[in-house]
Amino acid sequence: MNDTPAKPYQVLARKYRPETFADLVGQDAMVRTLKNAFKTDRIAQAFIMTGIRGTGKTTTARIIAKGMNCIGPDGTGGPTTEPCGVCEHCQAIMEGRHVDVLEMDAASRTGVGDIREIIESVHYRAASARYKIYIIDEVHMLSTSAFNALLKTLEEPPEHVKFIFATTEIRKVPVTVLSRCQRFDLRRIEPEVMIALLRRIADAESAQISDDALALITRAAEGSARDATSLLDQAISHGAGETGAEQVRAMLGLADRGRVLDLFDLIMKGDAAGALTELSGQYAEGADPMAVLRDLAEVTHWISVVKITPEAAEDPTIGPDERTRGQQMAEALPMRVLTRMWQMLLKALDEVAEAPNAMMAAEMAVIRLTHVADLPSPEELVRKLRDTPAPPAPGPGGGGGVAGGAQGHSTQAQGSPAGPAPTHPGPSGPSASGNGQALALAQDTALMHYPTFEHVVELIRMQRDVKLLVEVETHVRLASYRPGRIEFQPTPNAPQDLSQRLGAALQRWTGIRWGVTLVNEGGADTISEIRDAAENALRAEATEHPLVQAVLMAFPKATITSIRTEDDIAADAGAEALPEVEDEWDPFEEE
Repeated sequence: MNDTPAKPYQVLARKYRPETFADLVGQDAMVRTLKNAFKTDRIAQAFIMTGIRGTGKTTTARIIAKGMNCIGPDGTGGPTTEPCGVCEHCQAIMEGRHVDVLEMDAASRTGVGDIREIIESVHYRAASARYKIYIIDEVHMLSTSAFNALLKTLEEPPEHVKFIFATTEIRKVPVTVLSRCQRFDLRRIEPEVMIALLRRIADAESAQISDDALALITRAAEGSARDATSLLDQAISHGAGETGAEQVRAMLGLADRGRVLDLFDLIMKGDAAGALTELSGQYAEGADPMAVLRDLAEVTHWISVVKITPEAAEDPTIGPDERTRGQQMAEALPMRVLTRMWQMLLKALDEVAEAPNAMMAAEMAVIRLTHVADLPSPEELVRKLRDTPAPPAPGPGGGGGVAGGAQGHSTQAQGSPAGPAPTHPGPSGPSASGNGQALALAQDTALMHYPTFEHVVELIRMQRDVKLLVEVETHVRLASYRPGRIEFQPTPNAPQDLSQRLGAALQRWTGIRWGVTLVNEGGADTISEIRDAAENALRAEATEHPLVQAVLMAFPKATITSIRTEDDIAADAGAEALPEVEDEWDPFEEE
């Protein structure tokens, strides 16, 4: 009978954690640099490792610590990039119990007091090892005062001290700290390398797992070796003997990739009933609605990339059938449809995350997606609007139609105002009668330049008095006008001195005294009210157009921001067009 206690189970992420630089996968550039640094005895005083979770930042820090302090099996070795793993220092560092290699988690010890302990201890030499090494994980979590306290020690550390930092948020680390460290960016592990790593671990564990299952795990890990090995550990347990893609999909809450493509295809065809049936089927089999929408977004992105760069279809995590279907979709679908699908899926993901019932929100998102899948492009919409017959012309005072329909109307006075009259009209002389007649004649002549109130408004605009212009257009209800005399009913919130300032301004600009009088009733609509009424009529007519209603039904939160008639478009085009050059000037032509 064997009384030896069973060895406790160790998760794969820890069991297969790299012990040497040779074990690190996907970080060849960093390993090459570190090997050269050790070989030439140019080991930096401080290192900083950055990268996403699970790429090996802390593991690399421990390997560096082992390499610096390794003494070899015979106890005579020096710093090396191939630590022996059997000497007392390698063993102690590997087990996290070395007295001279201190690991600190900055996420839980962020204050200046924690850093002060390090600063005070660096002056003491290592107890047994060659170097005293401080490994600070998630260093970006340190407070500003803690970083400042560390700067001087980082700049001039004792020769026996080394710092190794690790962080996932390199941008949060002060530049003053970065400039004192040798930086290494750990890359996401490529899919081919990750699949090979998982296959080696699975074979070492005598686990039967299919290549498709490993591809799904690799895709879910997003370049993180730790996430991948943890998922592999879970998948092996989930499969209980032989693990296939179906078990991994169920474990991850994913839908079958082929069925995701089926759902994508139904949406692109505008088949709302078929798309809802497919979504319900996936949900009944355990697929998470949020995961289904994420898969749709991933498919949309992948097809868009394949459309631009066809070689992207050779992704090793994509099966041959999916690759063929994706290439066909990339050829058939316009880019504008794919980009619109992407934007709507992003919005749908937010809605599903916030909705009390995720499945209901996902169904509403799919319905919306199917209804806009076959909407025309902006160019096609404009063409259809232009070719659609205009509605019957409105009666007097009605607004215009939408672009391509009836033209909009705007009040425009005949003629254009001339410039201001002379400030001192008429001749000057001793004859009062003659001067009076001359002055009256000059005033009448000057007032002829302002036959309508619209000419007065244009004069204010020409003088660039914006405040007065806004007040006149907003608060003046014109009751009576003749050149030189204005009667108006003010709006309830009109400035009390508006009539005085209007009269004074007109006299200053024309040299003629104007009579500006207030009345209690009889005023017409203000210029702003007339302008808004015309715009509202035009907007109402645009809203009634069938194509505009279709857009508003598909996008309930959409609003009409502006309406431009064909005349507006033609005017803008004319203003932007370059003038024609009749004769080209030759600077070398002799006269």
